[in-house]
Amino acid sequence: MRKIMYYVHQSLDGFIEGPNGEFDWPVLGPELGAYSMSLAHRADTFLYGRTVWEMMASYWPHALSITPDEQHAIEFAPVWAKTPKLVLSRTLKSAPYDAEVIHDVEQLRAIKDLPGKDILLTGSASVAAALTERGLLDEYHVIVHPVVLGGGKPVYHPVAERLNLQLTDTRTFDNRTVLLRHDLT
Repeated sequence: MRKIMYYVHQSLDGFIEGPNGEFDWPVLGPELGAYSMSLAHRADTFLYGRTVWEMMASYWPHALSITPDEQHAIEFAPVWAKTPKLVLSRTLKSAPYDAEVIHDVEQLRAIKDLPGKDILLTGSASVAAALTERGLLDEYHVIVHPVVLGGGKPVYHPVAERLNLQLTDTRTFDNRTVLLRHDLT
């Protein structure tokens, strides 16, 4: 069975965006960029919520013209372009760039049972919470950045019941960020 991996950047104080929605603080050095690419290569489907989808769709199709010398853009832009994408949204009717909109989180249960590589969920804390509630999220890849935002959108939403996870990996990247990887037990 395919796994759903949650890959998210958070501040030291537990937020995925600042008080005004800012997401200008994550720094993707070469080591973290390589880790990010390793997750992308494990997947044959990218999964987003509407907000993260809109951010990704506004940047990645044009990334090489916006940041032509940025190594991660050079490596990831073609992968993003060719990889099928799912957008979980109650409001979107359609999405461009080889994306399919799904409206019910339970549809992911059937998609997860299909043959193929893993599914990579990037950001999208509300989607992660919905998947966690239904036991559909298998791996949590949390990158902690050395910044305190003082408020904003939390990386985790409350869940109805306790969830026990197993710490399976910790690493530092670029002498700057820390990976905390937990798997569903």
